Amino acid sequence: MDEKNVTLSVPAEAGFARSVRMMASTLAVCCDMSVEDVEDVRMVAEEGFVYSCATAPERVDVSFSLSEDAMTMDFTLGEQEPSDDSIDLVEVLLSAVCDVFSVSEDGRSLHLVKRAGDAHDQ
Repeated sequence: MDEKNVTLSVPAEAGFARSVRMMASTLAVCCDMSVEDVEDVRMVAEEGFVYSCATAPERVDVSFSLSEDAMTMDFTLGEQEPSDDSIDLVEVLLSAVCDVFSVSEDGRSLHLVKRAGDAHDQ
């Protein structure tokens, strides 16, 4: 599969978490990910959205990059440092489920990668 890119832009409001989650899971199916991987992608997308919202942006732009063995999600971040203690759990979940979990040096984007099945070990 050639790399495909999809962008979603939603208000930074809890009610839009489902839109982000559903888009991510639909795209994971397009990548022929297993049911387990699709569930992981769904959780990663929601937690990435929660993390982004904790930084107080007006909108959250999510860029999805799809390849044969992985899905990448980049979330825009606001200018506020996430300070809520509940964000600690989000970071633990993202670290556990994602193959890559990082915030850009300038603090403006959250980068998440979920590889399919056996690709996780590479």
